[in-house]
Amino acid sequence: MKCPQCDSSNLRKDGHQNGKQRFECKDCGRLFRESYQVKGYHSQVKKICLQMYLNGMGFRAIERVTGIHHTTIINWVKESAQELPEDEQEQPTVAELDELQTYVGCKTDKIWLWTAINHHAPGILAMEVGDRSGQTFAKLWQRIQTWKSRRYLTDGYCVYANYLNPKKHLVLPKILLTRVEGENTRLRHYLARLHRATLCYSKSLEMLRYSVRLLMHYLRFKTLPLAT
Repeated sequence: MKCPQCDSSNLRKDGHQNGKQRFECKDCGRLFRESYQVKGYHSQVKKICLQMYLNGMGFRAIERVTGIHHTTIINWVKESAQELPEDEQEQPTVAELDELQTYVGCKTDKIWLWTAINHHAPGILAMEVGDRSGQTFAKLWQRIQTWKSRRYLTDGYCVYANYLNPKKHLVLPKILLTRVEGENTRLRHYLARLHRATLCYSKSLEMLRYSVRLLMHYLRFKTLPLAT
């Protein structure tokens, strides 16, 4: 056995701690045990906390129920979302596009979620977070234009006309964009930070991205990627 600090073998026993032998390094004075038990939460506990988060509970509400610190749950969300691809691997023949307004930090700092979905199937396939300008939509368009969809359905917001081929672009009233409007409603329903009247809100763009990406996957596949 060697000292973990100076790699010396000049050691002496120094009693017990929590039932385990403790050692002291005679060269550097470091106190250590022969072995340490790695503490952590069971994967099932992580899964339940993430499911609570993706079913409308905020981080601090989950902490009050489970006793697990909210920063731990935040880290689980980040780690799980990082396991996921940026977009879902699907290329719809007819796509619907829309934008949903929220905010980060305070209500004057408006942020938009741009979403793209398959007109014929449930689930959000791609999203981008930013302002409501063409610069933000361009980031999303750069990725979804590879779908080569036959038709793109949107509302009358002027940005779409600047990027979509007019032969493929069909402008519809909100009442007819039921699929994408329904998906945006589900985002608001399942994420506490997107509720219209709530004390929960996003404090960073990063957490907003991670949260939406994780929810996109959860709603489509009913599973969660648990980081090991």
